[in-house]
Amino acid sequence: MAKSGKKQIYEDEEKVIAELQKNARESIKKIAENCDFSYQKVGRIIHNLEENKKIWGYYAVADNEELNLNRYIILIKRSTEPIDDAISKIIELTMHRRGEEIGVNVECSSYLNGRYDWMFVLTAEDIKSVKKFSDILTKEYHSVISDIHIMEDIFSVKKCGMVNPHMEKLREFI
Repeated sequence: MAKSGKKQIYEDEEKVIAELQKNARESIKKIAENCDFSYQKVGRIIHNLEENKKIWGYYAVADNEELNLNRYIILIKRSTEPIDDAISKIIELTMHRRGEEIGVNVECSSYLNGRYDWMFVLTAEDIKSVKKFSDILTKEYHSVISDIHIMEDIFSVKKCGMVNPHMEKLREFI
């Protein structure tokens, strides 16, 4: 029995996305082979995924240790005060390179559901820059932040869908 058109398109997109997540630099020819599609079909699917913003971009997974960077997570608990324009200001703070000015690279910024309301995943040379970033957030948005926590990511087992090639080093931390 033939699948519906929309369902088939979705399944084809999922196959291509899975291949891109394994290695976004893989050739379209190789992706086509892995998906058992034609080169043209894969090119068309990737183009449509980009056009429809189902793919936002492509990301290189860097070895932070080799780059002398540490990875941190900041969790923020919102207060009960009305947010007003604080959200747009927080986004501006992270999206307009303010963090980079103090030596912090924001890899991820997400609004959450659960115990915390916002999460930043960032890299920096040391905790001082991260604390400075946290202090800026706390100072500028003190009325809407009730709690803020900083954690260090000591060892990433899997990052951006990629398994750490240095898994043997995990034993040093356990």
